[in-house]
Amino acid sequence: MKMKAKLQNILLVPLGWLFHLLAFMPWWWIWLNADVFYFIAYHVFGYRRKVVRKNLVESFPEKSEAEIKQIEKRFYRHFTDYFFETVKMLHMSDADMKKRMVFRNPELVINAYKEGRNNMIYAAHYFNWEWLTSISLWFPDEMKTDRHLIGQAYHPLENQWFDRFFLHLRSRYSTCVPSNEVLRTMIETKREGKQMTLGFLSDQHPLPGHRGVITKFLNHPSDFINGTEAIARKFDMQVLYFHIHKIRRGYYECTLDLMYDHAKEQPKDSITLRYAHILEQHILEDPSLWMWSHNRWKRPVEYPENHNPQQQ
Repeated sequence: MKMKAKLQNILLVPLGWLFHLLAFMPWWWIWLNADVFYFIAYHVFGYRRKVVRKNLVESFPEKSEAEIKQIEKRFYRHFTDYFFETVKMLHMSDADMKKRMVFRNPELVINAYKEGRNNMIYAAHYFNWEWLTSISLWFPDEMKTDRHLIGQAYHPLENQWFDRFFLHLRSRYSTCVPSNEVLRTMIETKREGKQMTLGFLSDQHPLPGHRGVITKFLNHPSDFINGTEAIARKFDMQVLYFHIHKIRRGYYECTLDLMYDHAKEQPKDSITLRYAHILEQHILEDPSLWMWSHNRWKRPVEYPENHNPQQQ
């Protein structure tokens, strides 16, 4: 197994060279490549089309086959745009990034920092989430010191080469903290008298053997990670949500939605349930921008006995 992994890493080295070369190309060339890969991924190989179609049909039973297919095709367009936008990060200037990913109200985070507060920002696999780390470009210099941890929870990928590649990209604007080390890192950060602003992608199913909070989400009983809430409550953090809007190819706006001023004051599970609701409403604004190729519901769950559908 180790030999197979080493062989894969060696074979992927030329791909890294290709990515760096591609990242130097102008945007019109990026979009040309994205168009070609859209055709290949959707029409030739049908990359995960069965999963995407199943997820869409089950999530939107009220939509016609034509409507589902339209969302599906637009998803693949956004997906290939996302891939090439992410590769382009390798050699994007800070000025270009700031022009293309605009944060409308970073003062919510900045003001909390000035008050000595910590920030927890929920995110989702909503295009293009990889650019969200650039929020640090909108912070004043006083927040970009070793006295303030700007980080994101990071779940290592199985493929070591791609893990290093994405770790390199995601570490450009923030610190990547392995998900199994987040709590320890935060305890140490607090003990050292430092402040924290952390982002969490929390829309995936909990890991096998872990049970989160079950609620109705996109017409499915869905299990949501509740570790994000537990951490926010433990450190009484301000809780926000990254609300992304795609303007056009390569241009996004993001508004920070304030969920709670003080997480510690909220009832158990309420933060996770509100995140699920906010995320669902966000997806409904434009379903094609969420990551439907994830097999989100591959491990079915049942509603708890005290589930009240009227509260959904």
